[in-house]
Formats: sequence, C-alpha cells, structure tokens
Amino acid sequence: MKKLIFLLLFLPMILTKAEAQFTITNTSTITLADLRSGDWPLQLQRVVKKNDTIYLLTFRDKQYPSNHNISQVKFPSLKQLRFLQQGLSYLMTADDGTEATYKEFSIKRTDDKSKKKPIPKYTLICSEDGDVTDIQQNEANALVNAINKL
Repeated sequence: MKKLIFLLLFLPMILTKAEAQFTITNTSTITLADLRSGDWPLQLQRVVKKNDTIYLLTFRDKQYPSNHNISQVKFPSLKQLRFLQQGLSYLMTADDGTEATYKEFSIKRTDDKSKKKPIPKYTLICSEDGDVTDIQQNEANALVNAINKL
C-alpha cells in the first residue's frame, strides 16, 4: 500500500519530465519607423518576446563621430512611448531652448538660426548613458506619426 501511495505522489512529476526538452518562443522585431539609415541610423522598433512587448529607439551616438556607437532608448510599454510622442509634439510648438525631461531621457529644441527661417532640431539625451542624437524636423514628424498609428 505504501508503494502505491508513493507511486501516485511521484507519478505527476515523472510525467512532466517526459515532456519535450525544448520550448518554442515567439519573438519578433518589427521596424515601425526607419527615419534614417546608413552611418547615422534612427529607427523605432517593436520587439515582442513571448507576451512582452517593448519599443526601442535605436540611434548612433553623435558624441563619437569616429566610432560606430549604436545606442538605444527602451520603452517598456506603449504608454511610455507615448511620452516621447507628447514631448516631441509639444516641442514642435515651443520656443528655442525648451526642454522636455523624463526619467530615461530628455529632448531639447534648438533652432538653427543661420537661415532666414529658423530650422528646429531636437536633441535627445539619454539620462543613463549620456548618449546623444539629433532629430530633424521631418524625422520628428515621421516619429510622431508612427507612434500615433499604434
């Protein structure tokens, strides 16, 4: 009788060990916006792993023009990514020198006043690593539109 109870207790564990020794993981990376390519890339991507989705803004750090230092800002949710969209949207209507600061990054508007009509650009600075990139007006518009579609 003791052997039968012992067998019934450990039978479920033995059966679970008999399952396959590998698991299939659903992973995919989708480029939502390819704003720049070549030596100075700027991309917005969605990465899905199992049931988790993160968003990555990938760019080349402009502080090191001789090195090809690729950096990323990670957004753990669509809600966090929308903060980037809101910051860029606000800065498009703001004055020169205005800055939107978040926990992971900050965006500062600087206008190129060498032309008759000032041309705005947006400097993204990562708080953690100090990586920096410039986003031109047309790239900012495309980035805001890509996030709006999500």
